[in-house]
Amino acid sequence: MNPRHSEILELVNEQKRVLVAELATHTGVSEVTIRQDLSLLEKQGYLKRVHGGATALQSDDMNNRMNIRFDVKQQLAKRAAELVQPGETVMIEGGSANALLARELANRSDVTIITPSAYIAHMIRDCKSDVILLGGIYQHQGESLVGPLTRLCIEHTHFSTAFLGIDGFHRDTGFTSRDMMRADVANTILNKNMRNIVLTDSSKFGQIYSTSIGRLNQFSVLVTNNDVDPADLEWIRNHDIQLELVES
Repeated sequence: MNPRHSEILELVNEQKRVLVAELATHTGVSEVTIRQDLSLLEKQGYLKRVHGGATALQSDDMNNRMNIRFDVKQQLAKRAAELVQPGETVMIEGGSANALLARELANRSDVTIITPSAYIAHMIRDCKSDVILLGGIYQHQGESLVGPLTRLCIEHTHFSTAFLGIDGFHRDTGFTSRDMMRADVANTILNKNMRNIVLTDSSKFGQIYSTSIGRLNQFSVLVTNNDVDPADLEWIRNHDIQLELVES
């Protein structure tokens, strides 16, 4: 994927619907070129073409999500990995930024990784770390394991730090998820009362989805990039959540 395609995808996923004319102005190429780009990106499964523009996919396909804002997510993963001490056992719930975190930690032999994400477990299958994959109902598109067996596994495993992904944040709702089953897994992790860290890029801020993830006082740290509205950051600080910000 070339830099212009990444730029187009970032804009489409942030705004949900973007016109060809806007994309042409934003990228500095002709509308003909943009239409060709959109056709290619739709064929590759990254977005949906509509009359006069494109809309974002509501997709849990991890390969697609990984490519959106990849450079920012890579920086977030590196910062999050610095928060993990030698000898720790960590729970990595899921999401594209957390998958990149798992890859960072997989290069270390002093960390044990527990995850309900089959995607993450497969991605780091050749790593130096010990990896524990939880059981449960397999969600084909997102490659996550969910349901009663997953909850039971979490209740009977022990870890010191958990990294969680989110789909949205708003001051009226806190952290939210568009997947009720994954939210249920996240809430089970939060109820262990360990050090809970949200790892997400700034595009999730201002979004509200159907299911809440935990209470604000259950979170210890937020790792994100510095494009977030300063008012949101101040609100989060006031709820005693440590902020770890990376440059966008």
